[in-house]
Amino acid sequence: MNTEPDIIRYPIITDKTTKFVENNTYCFKVVKNSDKKKIKATIEDIFNVKVKKINTLNAAPKTKTVGKFKGKTTRYKKAIVKLHDQYRIKLFED
Repeated sequence: MNTEPDIIRYPIITDKTTKFVENNTYCFKVVKNSDKKKIKATIEDIFNVKVKKINTLNAAPKTKTVGKFKGKTTRYKKAIVKLHDQYRIKLFED
């Protein structure tokens, strides 16, 4: 399958997603029009791992206030990737 490395934007690193790493689950921001098959092939190609399961969701925009101005954050697609037990992705240096 033809993989495109620009499908994966960057890993999402928050308190919640760092707890997911203990369960071998990782979160990535991905391109809006990508599907699960393309995401799986790209993750396996870039990180040399085997993907067990992928969940995707379209994150809704949040309202932000800066001074007296209100606006919304941009919409994006999130991929939650579960790997097989013997594989790991090194996001942090030990």
